[in-house]
Amino acid sequence: MLAYRTGVFPMADSRDDPEVFWVEPKLRAILPLDGFHLSRSLARTLRRGRFRVTCDAAFDAVIAACAGPRRDEGETWISHRIAATYALLHAHGIAHSVEVWQPGVDGGEVLVGGLYGVGFDRVFCGESMFSTVPDASKVALAWLVAALRVAGAELLDCQFMTPHLASLGAIEMPQAEYLVLLNHAQRDSVRLAQRSRLIPGEGAAVGAAGGEAVALGLPEAFGALAALAKSAGFSSSPGNFIAQSLTQTS
Repeated sequence: MLAYRTGVFPMADSRDDPEVFWVEPKLRAILPLDGFHLSRSLARTLRRGRFRVTCDAAFDAVIAACAGPRRDEGETWISHRIAATYALLHAHGIAHSVEVWQPGVDGGEVLVGGLYGVGFDRVFCGESMFSTVPDASKVALAWLVAALRVAGAELLDCQFMTPHLASLGAIEMPQAEYLVLLNHAQRDSVRLAQRSRLIPGEGAAVGAAGGEAVALGLPEAFGALAALAKSAGFSSSPGNFIAQSLTQTS
């Protein structure tokens, strides 16, 4: 968590790599929460309710799918060691997943897309996403952006720019500019950490300098989204509410 708080994140060379190295890109990609690009086709997909979207319902399955083989891509950077570490962060309420489900042939549901990342203070650091059917990962990201806005988040870190992220509104900036945004989104933790050093026993769970996290309430934000959709008359189609809320700012 100290690494995330200072703008650094872990990677590995392969699935079986026992070592972890730390990355600090010269250029950093973020997705402004008021700049998500909702295409007409994605808006239609959300409104039609083709998928059911959840939060923290299948974290292990999402990270396993993200670490699986991809077409036209090399070895995954999500090693077994890294996956185990994020599972521990998830158990502590710091790492979160978004799952996208579709009805299966046997009457059940199939996981067809999702993403995971680390949330603390007003920051969410997206790590990876996957999809097995068109638009599934885009739907996951749209729900994530809507939930982060409800949660009062300020920064959605995407690490590296890709054409896929650029098409959804991501922008690129020098690492120094990213660090300014990162520090601003952690300002409450910094103040509480300073207070805990001045007044022993107060704010001990914050410890920004020590790297402990103030968890971002992403699951609660997903619950709030459902409540907002219901109050707006979209209880049977929350995706329609998501599309409407994103259209107003995209």
